Amino acid sequence: MTIRTAAVTIVGFILLALGAIGIVLPVWPTTPFVIAAAGCFTYVPAMRARIMKIPFFKEYIENYSKRKGLTVKTIAISLAFLWGMLALSSALMKRVWLLPVLAAVGAAVTAHILWMARPRGKAREWKAGGSEEA
Repeated sequence: MTIRTAAVTIVGFILLALGAIGIVLPVWPTTPFVIAAAGCFTYVPAMRARIMKIPFFKEYIENYSKRKGLTVKTIAISLAFLWGMLALSSALMKRVWLLPVLAAVGAAVTAHILWMARPRGKAREWKAGGSEEA
């Protein structure tokens, strides 16, 4: 393994860890980190194959590479978790002036998720189950 390959692999793991944070933090972007990590792992095919065996990461990488967009299930879970955590934050915080800030963040992230949900390029037909026909 060359120094370059080792460095890119380490960066890939860091990016993968940052993407995993997005699983539990509603406003943290997951997809860009996971996709960048997959790009880093292309230098080590065995590593990329191992990452693709993890269903959570595999879904993100395949949906992006095939330009599928997000499944309805992914959208529903993402939005429910986002607004649930924002509601919890609103209930626990003591500063009323932050409520509009949280609402604005929630609206912006919701718009981003819905924008990402659309299929791109050749994958235009989007059915309720999240599948498409090319």
